[in-house]
Amino acid sequence: MQVAKPLFDYPKYWAECFGPAPFLPMSRAEMDQLGWDSCDIIIVTGDAYVDHPSFGMAIIGRLLEAQGFRVGIIAQPNWQSKDDFMQLGEPNLFFGVAAGNMDSMINRYTADKKIRSDDAYTPGGVAGKRPDRASLVYSQRCKEAYKNVPIVLGGIEASLRRIAHYDYWQDKVRNSILIDASADILLYGNAERAIVEVAQRLSWGESIENITDVRGTAFIRRDTPKGWYEVDSTRIDRPGKVDKIINPYVNTQDTAACAIEQEKGPQDDPNEAKVVQILESPRMTRDKTVIRLPSMEKVRNDPVLYAHANRVLHLETNPGNARALVQKHGELDVWFNPPPIPMSTEEMDYVFGMPYQRVPHPVYGKEKIPAYDMIRFSVNIMRGCFGGCTFCSITEHEGRIIQNRSEESIIREIEEIRDKVPGFTGVISDLGGPTANMYRIACKSPEIESACRKPSCVFPGICPNLNTDHSALIQLYRSARALPGVKKILIASGLRYDLAVESPEYVKELVTHHVGGYLKIAPEHTEEGPLNQMMKPGIGTYDRFKRMFEKFSKEAGKEQYLIPYFIAAHPGTTDEDMMNLALWLKGNGFRADQVQAFYPSPMASATAMYHSGKNPLRKVTYKSDGVTIVKSEAQRRLHKAFLRYHDPKGWPMLREALLRMGRGDLIGNGKQHLIPTHQPATDSYQSARRKNSTPVGSKKVGKETTRILTQHTGLPPRGSDGSKPWDKREQAKAAAEARNRQAAKERAGAGKGKSQKPTKKPVAPR
Repeated sequence: MQVAKPLFDYPKYWAECFGPAPFLPMSRAEMDQLGWDSCDIIIVTGDAYVDHPSFGMAIIGRLLEAQGFRVGIIAQPNWQSKDDFMQLGEPNLFFGVAAGNMDSMINRYTADKKIRSDDAYTPGGVAGKRPDRASLVYSQRCKEAYKNVPIVLGGIEASLRRIAHYDYWQDKVRNSILIDASADILLYGNAERAIVEVAQRLSWGESIENITDVRGTAFIRRDTPKGWYEVDSTRIDRPGKVDKIINPYVNTQDTAACAIEQEKGPQDDPNEAKVVQILESPRMTRDKTVIRLPSMEKVRNDPVLYAHANRVLHLETNPGNARALVQKHGELDVWFNPPPIPMSTEEMDYVFGMPYQRVPHPVYGKEKIPAYDMIRFSVNIMRGCFGGCTFCSITEHEGRIIQNRSEESIIREIEEIRDKVPGFTGVISDLGGPTANMYRIACKSPEIESACRKPSCVFPGICPNLNTDHSALIQLYRSARALPGVKKILIASGLRYDLAVESPEYVKELVTHHVGGYLKIAPEHTEEGPLNQMMKPGIGTYDRFKRMFEKFSKEAGKEQYLIPYFIAAHPGTTDEDMMNLALWLKGNGFRADQVQAFYPSPMASATAMYHSGKNPLRKVTYKSDGVTIVKSEAQRRLHKAFLRYHDPKGWPMLREALLRMGRGDLIGNGKQHLIPTHQPATDSYQSARRKNSTPVGSKKVGKETTRILTQHTGLPPRGSDGSKPWDKREQAKAAAEARNRQAAKERAGAGKGKSQKPTKKPVAPR
């Protein structure tokens, strides 16, 4: 893999003399206090400004500040006019534009396309403080404000929309966001390397149009430059007839391998796509090869070509072997350079060691920012994920090579939280990242890692080249627990349990010291069909982890529970799959309070399945097998109803579906049935059933309450069929209502005979 220039080796810009700002300024008054006449760079973001390394604007802003630049922040501007975009004046170098920590459409809409009532990244959790497609709108307003200032687009929204992509909310394929936003350059993935290089080169007087060789960037050009070899992507992974052709993935610097490929001879169908440029020399190199994807117009009109383009894009994501990509949009080419080189441990420490205040900007006063409250006592120990789950954007944005901080850097941050963050009570809420237990786990061989094209290191099984040693993470946990003033270290990040079971010592350490009663994990499903499309392990691995979890919890003398998460309506899921999942949930006593429906996020492989009906995890052709897709609103509701099989609201729908599926045997009032024959007789019983989500065995039902509930509702009490028992408050409420109804009946019956006299003298109210 290439060696990149370290982030801290660039010469400092002249404005370094001003030193770091307490907070990056959000107003001209703050700039005046700092002695600035202008900003070199202004970052526009859809999130409230929190000076914390879990927020993108803070990381990028502090990193650029460390390079010597004066950086201002425009957070959640009014996008109806250009006025707010002019409040800090004209930046000397560029505007950096991002929608925030989330894609703005996912931030605003649910998976059912309903508008959310809140926004966790806004003071007070108020919704509506950012526009739809915020990166696009902000870029256009910046251009209106100062038309000659370059626009550098970044963040996860730009990263996942850099290519022609299926948009779930409009149900169509949209242009690369670079085209629609009229930005000058787009930075994708973790952009520290790219943003520093772009800023430095602009400060040296280089034109933004000439910055075309930075990894992790996308830009617009009109033709392929001289000296580049262009390969049509359909010759790599043909959607039509497969002919013997020169393999573009062969190492053509290996003369023998190249000769073998030449001997095969290209047998081209005149209707198939061709190599666009003729190779002048048999020794082409990866750094001078670009793969041409089907154009925007073709993928918009042909779902199979869309799935093909998605597959090729994901094949070219390993920084060690990825090639440049290009996709035509009308008369313009959008060019995508290979992904950035992962940061070293020293660079990660450098980025996380900036002088963050770790609190929101004072302009927000005492207003709560929910996303900050969630992470203010947490520590990010690594980046990246090699899981490759097809519905998830983490791997696509951060890459599958894990970037680790040193233990010393992490311990320093915990000490800062302890000493500086208001309200710290001694509990660190999380030591994690995209995944809790991938810290310092990597391929055993750098050579193999740089050549690998697998989308996941743990599917369909754990790669034999993956080092699954958890010892560094165990040591980190122990060092963190030993810090004075730290009472508890919790692990809240998602756990990759198929990795965890490879290290029983880690599971014991986790369960004994770092679980706060509940541990959330995500098997996502029980059935092979959807699990294969998700690239998730089988439910047997979950069972193995569960046995370990319970064993070590018992040894530690703790009552702790696993909280599994599942997805409804994922590509590859049939109604029968959801029925089987519901039976598994009931058999194991789980009652999900909230359920997650598949959300087709931009650029994800599962989204390509959803749009095209094809599986981009395998070769995509017009004749290849399709994938079961859940698109209708009625079927999505049904799949969610199976996940919430215990909710009476869904029973009519489930009864109809089960009868249609020929599974009427699952309807009845016995413990072997999934749903009852009739609706509950009382509203209180329904209410109690809906509210309860307490794990099995955590509460016991009293005998008197059991008698009352059974007698006056006509239904067995919860817990009698192996399901979760009643919460005590629900027991008391339901029992009280039942007593009141019984007393009313008795009074009514007695009233038919003789008049009733009070047995005691009434007490006057006080």
